[in-house]
Amino acid sequence: MSTNTTYTLDMTRMPSHVAIIMDGNGRWAQARGYERSAGHVEGVTTVRRITEEASALGIKYLTLYTFSTENWQRPQAEVDALMTLIVTAIERETPDLIKNNVRLTTIGDLDRMPLFAAERMRKCIADTSHCTGLTLVLALSYSSRWEIVKATRELARAAAEGKINADDIDEAMFASHLETASMPDPDLLIRTGGDMRVSNYLLYQIAYTELIVTPTYWPDYSREDFRNDIAAYQHRQRRFGKTGEQVAATEQTK
Repeated sequence: MSTNTTYTLDMTRMPSHVAIIMDGNGRWAQARGYERSAGHVEGVTTVRRITEEASALGIKYLTLYTFSTENWQRPQAEVDALMTLIVTAIERETPDLIKNNVRLTTIGDLDRMPLFAAERMRKCIADTSHCTGLTLVLALSYSSRWEIVKATRELARAAAEGKINADDIDEAMFASHLETASMPDPDLLIRTGGDMRVSNYLLYQIAYTELIVTPTYWPDYSREDFRNDIAAYQHRQRRFGKTGEQVAATEQTK
């Protein structure tokens, strides 16, 4: 869990890739007597400020769990409202993304999205493709099990066609068929809203990712919250299966 402790950031130890499960929009709205859609609208404002903060801190990748494959099961009116909100918000923010040198991309099954939403999203991606700062990754129509099955199917097909030898499949080859093939694994995963689960999100990629869960609903998640969570991450020792003594010895030789 995250805490209320205020930390000082070490700018030399910033995570390269931060992933976020943006949870609590609906509960935020219901607690105030609003329709759930009001929480999603307010959540867009949080996306803007956290993207700006990540860019200012020099983080290379920010991946946001925007719409899962399971979300297609929600009431159709909510799904339609979310699709419209997502693409409208991205179109509105694209000029500022370009101004701040932020490149937009997505992971997930865009072909499953309504045609109007997928086409407009692809245009925004193309418009920011020249940017070289933060890469903002929206996980849209995404789930990790879908991604893993898709990668497995591609490798099985390649082996059946004689393009690869099944015995040559290793972690690197498998990872190259994932949606995240062009980016490093997340260093830090933040979940807002307090639920203690990863919800079918980047299951393969977060094998050694540091996890922080905050009870704060996404619409209330502030720049200070984000900075404190990053600072808390910086106070952890990442061992990757080694002992603490081994890691400390390696750091002393740097």
